[in-house]
Amino acid sequence: MKTVHLILWGAIAAGLVLFLWLNIFQDASHLIEDNSSQNTAVAFTPTFSLTDQSGNAVTEQTYRGKWLLVFFGFTNCPDICPTTLADLASVMEQLGADAKAIKPLFISVDPDRDQLETMAEYVSAFHPAIVGLTGTGPQIAETAGSFKAYFEKQPHESAPDGYTMGHTSAVYLVSPDGAFVRTYSYGTPPEEIVTDLRQKL
Repeated sequence: MKTVHLILWGAIAAGLVLFLWLNIFQDASHLIEDNSSQNTAVAFTPTFSLTDQSGNAVTEQTYRGKWLLVFFGFTNCPDICPTTLADLASVMEQLGADAKAIKPLFISVDPDRDQLETMAEYVSAFHPAIVGLTGTGPQIAETAGSFKAYFEKQPHESAPDGYTMGHTSAVYLVSPDGAFVRTYSYGTPPEEIVTDLRQKL
C-alpha cells in the first residue's frame, strides 16, 4: 500500500510540474517575446522648426546628412538630463574622427525657463558639438509629438519656480535622411552607443 501511495504522489508531482511548465513558463516566454516585439523600431520621420542656442532658426532639414542623437530635457533637470548629456559627450569623445558624422541635439521641453542664453551656457558645459534647441510652447509640443516623445509640467515645491518637467528619458537616433532608427534607453553605456554607431557609419 505504501508503494502505491508513493507511485500516486510521484505521478501527481510529475503532473504538477508538467502543468506549471505548460501554463507558467510557456506563458512567460510568450510575454518576453511580446515585449521584444513591442520594442521593434517603427520607422517614422520626425520634423521640427525650432531655434538653436545661437538664435538661428533650424528645422530637421538643417541636419540632413548627419546621424542625430536627440534628447528631450530641460536645464533645471537635477539628474537624468545632466547624466545623459555627459554620456553623449563621452560618446562624441570616444568616436574620435567619426564624431564628425554625428550631431547631438538637446531639445528643451521647458521653453518658459530655457531661454537662448541659458541653453547656450548649459550645453557648452558638456561638449561643444551638442546643440541646444528651444522654441515656443506649441513648437515644442509639435516637435515632441513628431518624435512620439512625452513631456509634462509637474508641480514641485522645492524646484525652481515651483515646478519640474516629466519627460521621455531615451535618446533618439535619427538617420542622415531623417528617419527614426531606434532609441537608446536611459543609462545605456556610452561604449554600447559608440559600438552601435560605428556599425552604422
